Amino acid sequence: MERREEQLGAAGAGAAPALDFTVENVEKALHQLYYDPNIDNKNLAQKWLMQAQVSPQAWHFSWQLLQPDKVPEIQYFGASALHIKISRYWSDIPTDQYESLKAQLFTQITRFASGSKIVLTRLCVALASLALSMMPDAWPCAVADMVRLFQAEDSPVDSQGRCLALLELLTVLPEEFQTSRLPQYRKGLVRTSLAVECGTVFPLLEQLLQQPSSPSCVRQKVLKCFSSWVQLEVPLQDCEALIQAAFAALQDSELFDSSVEAIVNAISQPDAQRYVNTLLKLIPLVLGLQEQLRQAVQNGDMETSHGICRIAVALGENHSRALLDQVEHWQSFLALVNMIMFCTGIPGHYPVNETTSSLTLTFWYTLQDDILSFEAEKQAVYQQVYRPVYFQLVDVLLHKAQFPSDEEYGFWSSDEKEQFRIYRVDISDTLMYVYEMLGAELLSNLYDKLGRLLTSSEEPYSWQHTEALLYGFQSIAETIDVNYSDVVPGLIGLIPRISISNVQLADTVMFTIGALSEWLADHPVMINSVLPLVLHALGNPELSVSSVSTLKKICRECKYDLPPYAANIVAVSQDVLMKQIHKTSQCMWLMQALGFLLSALQVEEILKNLHSLISPYIQQLEKLAEEIPNPSNKLAIVHILGLLSNLFTTLDVSHHEDDHEGPELRKLPVPQGPNPVVVVLQQVFQLIQKVLSKWLNDAQVVEAVCAIFEKSVKTLLDDFAPMVPQLCEMLGRMYSTVPQASALDLTRQLVHIFAHEPAHFPPIEALFLLVTSVTLSLFQQGPRDHPDIVDSFMQLLAQALKRKPDLFLCERLDVKAVFQCAVLALKFPEAPTVKASCGFFTELLPRCGEIESVGKVVQEDGRMLLIAVLEPPEHVDQGGSAATWFSICPSQP
Repeated sequence: MERREEQLGAAGAGAAPALDFTVENVEKALHQLYYDPNIDNKNLAQKWLMQAQVSPQAWHFSWQLLQPDKVPEIQYFGASALHIKISRYWSDIPTDQYESLKAQLFTQITRFASGSKIVLTRLCVALASLALSMMPDAWPCAVADMVRLFQAEDSPVDSQGRCLALLELLTVLPEEFQTSRLPQYRKGLVRTSLAVECGTVFPLLEQLLQQPSSPSCVRQKVLKCFSSWVQLEVPLQDCEALIQAAFAALQDSELFDSSVEAIVNAISQPDAQRYVNTLLKLIPLVLGLQEQLRQAVQNGDMETSHGICRIAVALGENHSRALLDQVEHWQSFLALVNMIMFCTGIPGHYPVNETTSSLTLTFWYTLQDDILSFEAEKQAVYQQVYRPVYFQLVDVLLHKAQFPSDEEYGFWSSDEKEQFRIYRVDISDTLMYVYEMLGAELLSNLYDKLGRLLTSSEEPYSWQHTEALLYGFQSIAETIDVNYSDVVPGLIGLIPRISISNVQLADTVMFTIGALSEWLADHPVMINSVLPLVLHALGNPELSVSSVSTLKKICRECKYDLPPYAANIVAVSQDVLMKQIHKTSQCMWLMQALGFLLSALQVEEILKNLHSLISPYIQQLEKLAEEIPNPSNKLAIVHILGLLSNLFTTLDVSHHEDDHEGPELRKLPVPQGPNPVVVVLQQVFQLIQKVLSKWLNDAQVVEAVCAIFEKSVKTLLDDFAPMVPQLCEMLGRMYSTVPQASALDLTRQLVHIFAHEPAHFPPIEALFLLVTSVTLSLFQQGPRDHPDIVDSFMQLLAQALKRKPDLFLCERLDVKAVFQCAVLALKFPEAPTVKASCGFFTELLPRCGEIESVGKVVQEDGRMLLIAVLEPPEHVDQGGSAATWFSICPSQP
């Protein structure tokens, strides 16, 4: 034994530094790890112990740590160290030591069969790793040998202990295979060998599971072992007997969870669909669980109902195509589908009273896809059978989507409410998908139900029922084109009749109107039926998201039909903005909505509305510009600038088509006169400069200022031209004083839109040269603290080459310094910066022939670029001192 340990200890002696990894020191470190209150000491101990586990000395101390007088924590570490040595350093073990190592592990497992279970499991994992490394050549009958050794009658351990130890070993063997580091070619050989070993394992498991004398703990272990082995893609027909035994074990509450896991794992194997006859035999077994399922639901036993549902869904979802193909068995599969329908509609509110129904939703997608994938004739037959099922599904889903009573909902936790919200989104997605199967008839069905509900005088209707039906409409209308539906006019007519006495119902009414905004654009006569509801809801902070987003959709889709309502919309919006009813993000959406609205008016009307809308904010900004900077007035400034920015994002009087992109598709000039946005910007330009003078060091304020102009440029394109000279001048001053990435991004937009136009080239060129010079100086000082600036600078350079390469012809541009700075940017750890630098070189390198200075630099410094590209990331200097970062970049003149 000592000779074997010496040989194993000598194997791989250079694997770790020669630290003092003795038994005593390991025990001290473990005590420190478990019991020292100081977290730093714990971390040091853990690091030392990890080194100990991979050291050559681990072969010595591991066995000693397993001695009976040690506590389980120490024994566990010893077993874990053995597993690590065997699994990671197998090649270090001499071949003549395999058998003795195997024998010693068997001895330890036998001893721990009546000891600590966690230590037993780690030893079993170690032996499993050894078996996988030896199979199939060095240990061809590994599993048979394991069974034989643990069945030996001369063992000091009682038969139940030996049986449980054997089952633990057999359970971890496939699990260890799944996570093993075996080379790919070895994995294939071992998988084949394990598949053969099923012939030894499965009969043993069947015997133990069906044996009346087997105690519950043994049978539970058998089911877990079976569950582990089926994941090796064992042929389903070879599992029949064990699957049937697992179904029988579902009646035993102690075995229920293990049985469910085993059955689901067996059914869910990808290869299982090949064994159609076995699948057909499983359907009656699953249907036989319906009474147990009903009893569980009736008794509020969520675990049992959940488990049975998992089994039914596993069979239906994984094999619906294979089972649909068996036309002669259509009734039994339909019965399975109806059982899953029962699970979908299980009583109670998700997730408080039940958590089962959500498991079934994917099944309905799968079944529909499989039905619609058949050829026309077969599809027609199945459509006839399953369309009624899917109409029933819609009713079930809408019932499950209903909110509980106000009183009950008030007791739900925020987490439960969020889970319910996500569940309703999943139901919404399912309804949208089901529309493909049911078509326009689905909308008619929902409309008829809602109409009867709202017009019936026989009994009062619950708001929950109304809300659910509207939610169904909304789910479909959000993604499906309902413009040609003949029920939408009736729905629009019904909406004002809804008695809204609840926030959830009001929210859904708003979202439904928003989902129908495209339809309203085609039927503008109906706008007046719903617009008052939306404007009224704007004043309710609880409806903030739904009302503002709906108004934005209406203003975007119906803007050309809204001029008669414009004054009212602006007045209501201005009122809620002044009262600060909404949060910042909703205020921004509201400004975008107003931008869409104003775009359709005459210039005089736009200017008049703009004056009333933004004058209060301009006055407030003038006051703030006089104050000493502090966190409070900073928030107010950023908020006001954000409002203006979002307004100008959508205020587009030239009505340029959104899908027409590219510089060649220019907007036509506005015939009525100057662009209103430009007029306003020119009026507030001095004020903005005044704000900047005090806040130039604050990146958030600078970014908010740049956003106003950047969004205006993107929206107005050529119409922004009158602002170009003064904006270029302001940007130059800003960037020279305090370089900010947002200023570079705005410069890039100006280059993109205006650099090609001769009238605007001089100020654009001057700005480009200035920001380049400043940025190169920044590189000289050390750019590692400014990855955002480097990223934006690289994007600006790439845009300049793409839109106006003449910018690189200027003698004042140090192309060599630009090239070398871009090489440095390639070495940044931030992926976006590296990507931007690559984008620059992608534009630069093809221009070596047309731009002499570029060709010269690439000729001289191209090797530097090649080295930077090929250099592994871990060699990058992330310290970023000025000397390091600018050692190859010359000073600017």
